[in-house]
Amino acid sequence: MPIINRIAEFHQDMKEWRQHIHANPELQFDCHQTAAFVVERLKEFGITDIHEGIAQSGVVAIIEGQGDGPTIGLRADMDALPMQELRDHPYKSKVDGKMHACGHDGHTTMLLGAARYLAETRNFSGRVALIFQPAEEGGGGGKVMCDEGMMDRFSIDQVFGIHNAPGAPTGVFLANSGPIMAAADSFDIHISGQGGHGAEPENTIDPVVAAVQIASAIQTISSRNTSALDNLVISITQIHAGTVHNIIPQTATLNGTVRTLKKEVQAMVVRRMQEICDGIGAAFGADVVLDYDYGYPPTVNHKAQTDFAVGVATGIAGAENVAAESPPIMAAEDFSYMLEERPGAYLMLGQGEGATVHHPEYDFNDEISPIGASFFVKLVETAQPQG
Repeated sequence: MPIINRIAEFHQDMKEWRQHIHANPELQFDCHQTAAFVVERLKEFGITDIHEGIAQSGVVAIIEGQGDGPTIGLRADMDALPMQELRDHPYKSKVDGKMHACGHDGHTTMLLGAARYLAETRNFSGRVALIFQPAEEGGGGGKVMCDEGMMDRFSIDQVFGIHNAPGAPTGVFLANSGPIMAAADSFDIHISGQGGHGAEPENTIDPVVAAVQIASAIQTISSRNTSALDNLVISITQIHAGTVHNIIPQTATLNGTVRTLKKEVQAMVVRRMQEICDGIGAAFGADVVLDYDYGYPPTVNHKAQTDFAVGVATGIAGAENVAAESPPIMAAEDFSYMLEERPGAYLMLGQGEGATVHHPEYDFNDEISPIGASFFVKLVETAQPQG
């Protein structure tokens, strides 16, 4: 696999960077130590145009090429997850209840590797904006960086990102010139009835019965209101009600998530959930309130930029190791906000067999770091050739 020779030379350095970040995880916007580590490395590479404190702990660093030209953005996320790491290795998380279970330590490392090479060679025109983002895991750090004017402030013309893919063969790129990841919404359904003795249900309005009916009916939205060709996932993940065996409770609550790729499907789900809540509430005489929270939008790649990125990936991995029309996955990603502001593409990079992301035994595969770094570099040098 033709990774860049110079990047292969400092592969051991990249392993050490990644494992340091892995051992010192931080959550959400509180990525200050990770950001400081990133800034220290960037300064070692000779990069001086560094902007800190974006979205609290985000970093944007600019590398000037040779000659005038546009600015290409490359993004990596830095935050970890609130999970206890189970796997035992020398660089295991030092922080109880926090671990890098999604590979953001690896994403940051790949971008640092690209930064080192680009700063050494500057074999491109225009500028590169290195985006190190906090709070991808639920905080919407990508949106905050955009809301703070990052794209205009640094004159970013197009933007690219990459994510590791456990289960996909090592070094295989996965792409899709359209939706590649889903919108992620959440909902809470609050049911108020009339509690009473479990031996006298006729004198109550049982919120548990209503909750069960609502849960069952909501599952029919994907099977009876949606085309089999439209991607939709509705998962009820929590039901809370009651305290003891012989009391019918006053209230019950349902919680869950909705994943969609199309806005019209998303709108239909909200409408049907409201109709179900209203109808079952009326049928049982209970008050039912739907609280629907719109989360990350779908991550939608732009065709021209995706085709370009596929070409770059093919040059690195070979055509047999690039899936240009990989099906979308129903997880979500806040790189979606950057793609709403600028054209670009988000690709997956296979890291072989092993625990999936968000699993307590997950670990990033250091062997793919030079591949991802080479991909970032070749994006820049191909998009903005010198002269």
